Amino acid sequence: MAKNHGPQIKNDKQYEELRDKGMSKSKAARIANDPNSGKKGGKADKYEERTKEDLYEEAKKVGIEGRSDMSKKELINALRNH
Repeated sequence: MAKNHGPQIKNDKQYEELRDKGMSKSKAARIANDPNSGKKGGKADKYEERTKEDLYEEAKKVGIEGRSDMSKKELINALRNH
């Protein structure tokens, strides 16, 4: 059973797991206090279902270099491994 870390920590079990993985107290607290934390599966379309232009824009947002010369497959790979 997880130790009670007081009212400032909303999810004590998750907080302890994150601390055990080596996260700082503040980062573990931010994640454990996020109401969406631990939920999987966003609403974004799969990369394969997006257009090359959409993938290019996403690559631009995250700062992937050489994106203008990449194929759709290369953009997908770069986004997944960034």
